[in-house]
Amino acid sequence: MAKSQYIFTSSQHSKELERLQAIEQVFDPASQRRIQSTGITESWRCLEVGAGAGSMTRWMAGAVGESGKVVAVDLDTRFITGINQSNVEVLEADVRNLSLEDSFNLIHTRYVLIHIPDFQVALTRLLKLLEPGGWLVLEEPDFSAARAIAGEKAACQSMNHVNQSILQMFENRGMDYALGSKLPAILQEFGLQQLCVENDVPLSNGGSGVATMMKMSALQLAEKYTATGKATEKDIEQYCLFADDERAWAIYYATVGVVAQKAAA
Repeated sequence: MAKSQYIFTSSQHSKELERLQAIEQVFDPASQRRIQSTGITESWRCLEVGAGAGSMTRWMAGAVGESGKVVAVDLDTRFITGINQSNVEVLEADVRNLSLEDSFNLIHTRYVLIHIPDFQVALTRLLKLLEPGGWLVLEEPDFSAARAIAGEKAACQSMNHVNQSILQMFENRGMDYALGSKLPAILQEFGLQQLCVENDVPLSNGGSGVATMMKMSALQLAEKYTATGKATEKDIEQYCLFADDERAWAIYYATVGVVAQKAAA
C-alpha cells in the first residue's frame, strides 16, 4: 500500500488553516443537511474522516450529545487537537489501515477519497467500520465540470488552463479528478442501499466563497499546477484575478453528495 500523498501536506500552517476554514464556511451547511437526513441523534457513534479544521466534528459532537461519540481522523491533526469536547476522540491515521474496535452509526467524509489512488481500500475499510443499518455520507468533487463562463477573454483562457493543470495533476498522481460523478455507481457495487444523490454545480462569480477558496488553493499549489505543463505562472496570476472579479463567472467544480445505508444484518 503506497503512502497517501495529500496535495496540501506541505502547505504553511496559517494558509492551510485559512483554506480549510473557507471550505467549512462554504460547504458545511450542505454537509450538515445531508447528515441530518440520516436521523442523527443522541447516543450515536460517528466517524469523521478528514476532519480538517474540525467544524463538522464539533457540530456532530453537539448532535450526538454526551451519550454519543465522535471519532475524528486525519493524516494531519494539527488543526483539531485543540477540540476539548469530552465526547470527541482525535486520531492521526491513514483511513486505509485504521484500526478501531468500535463500529459506527454514521461515517462522514468530505473531499477525502479523491486524494487516495486506491480509494477502494479506504471505502472497504469504512464499510467494515459501519454497523449494519448504519449511514454513510460521502461528498467528493468532480473537477471535470470546471470551466470559465464569463469574463475577459484572456482571463477565461487562463482559468481554463489552470483547470486543465488541475486535471493533469490528479492524473499524474493516479487519482480520479472526476471521482464525485462516479460515487453513486461505486456505492451500488459495494451493496449500499437507499442512495440519495445530489450534484451541486454552483455557478460562482469572483469574490464568492467558492472562488476565494479556489484562489487560496491555486496560490498554495502553484508549483504543482505549473509542473504539469498545462498552466504558466501568468495563468496562475490571471486565475487569481479572475477569482476576485465580481463580473467573472465560472464553475470551479461540482460536488456530488451521496447518503447511503448499509444493509441490516
